[in-house]
Amino acid sequence: MSQQPAPSIETSNRIFTLPNVISFLRLLGVPLFLYLLLVAEHDVAAVIVLAIGGSTDWVDGYLARRMNSVSRLGELLDPFADRLYILATLIGFTVREVVPWWLTAALLAREVVLGIALLVLRRHGFGPPPVHYVGKTGTFLLLAAFPIILLAKAVPEWEAWAYPMGWGLAWWALGLYWAAAALYLIQAVRLLRSDREAAVPS
Repeated sequence: MSQQPAPSIETSNRIFTLPNVISFLRLLGVPLFLYLLLVAEHDVAAVIVLAIGGSTDWVDGYLARRMNSVSRLGELLDPFADRLYILATLIGFTVREVVPWWLTAALLAREVVLGIALLVLRRHGFGPPPVHYVGKTGTFLLLAAFPIILLAKAVPEWEAWAYPMGWGLAWWALGLYWAAAALYLIQAVRLLRSDREAAVPS
């Protein structure tokens, strides 16, 4: 049994679309960001790369809907790029001690919980639950918080406003991230319960 949301725009199998190209470019920014942050330690340049990668989060999806070029590959690339940016940033920031380990642990624990839930759903023949706007908002805030937090470290003159702003966004993102996880788990439980009830002979 497979659970697929009914899309309002036709989904294609095309690979070379403008939204997909943008997603690929976002992915290429991840190793560049890690090199600038961990090897070269050019924090300002790393901030720029991270800000561009985070601010273009909505561009690929917007263009796909606007140009009627939604593709199955794009539906995979967009969330994958988001998670890769977040994972790379958490690793880099933790190594450089830009963020404390507990923030990294809290965000990674959420991904582990959802990963286990997804495996259980797939074992019962379901696809992943539809992306919820709460999770998308949390991702957006997190991708906005990271460059501001790094900017506070890179430019001490701006720390007075950048540090509280970045951490304010990070706290909101963390709350929404776990709220979205709770919503996904509720959806998963309902799917599994309905599947079990359908399997019981009447």
